[in-house]
Amino acid sequence: MAEKILALILRGSGILMLTALIAVGMPFSWMQEIHSGLLGMGNMPGGPIVEYLARSLSLLYALHGALLYFLARDVTRFLPVIKCFAILGVVFGAIIIFLDIAVGMPTYWILGEGPLIIPLGIVLFWLAGRVKNSGGPCSKRNE
Repeated sequence: MAEKILALILRGSGILMLTALIAVGMPFSWMQEIHSGLLGMGNMPGGPIVEYLARSLSLLYALHGALLYFLARDVTRFLPVIKCFAILGVVFGAIIIFLDIAVGMPTYWILGEGPLIIPLGIVLFWLAGRVKNSGGPCSKRNE
């Protein structure tokens, strides 16, 4: 049962993160409108570095999502990688909270990012610990 729930969470998280592909090809004027109008963060500066960072970060999120989706295909085989991702997710979430506060992100942003990533990592790690490892090619049992 843990294996199925773990796969479902990984798959769902992967699909959610793959939606970041939309921003990779989105017109920059739309990004600026979302930044100022929808998010209420004021005028988004223009320039090559801002556009590059927005697009490359979106692509990185999508890459992360694709990897999560791939890991969901065989959670028993990829347990060590899933556990590593779970631990890194908790660390990432904690750092993101401090980063969001340090750069002055709005409260809704601070509460909607790191504090959601941390429990996800904890749940993934907990579920991964309950999956029976059959000794697949990534298992230490084959050494």
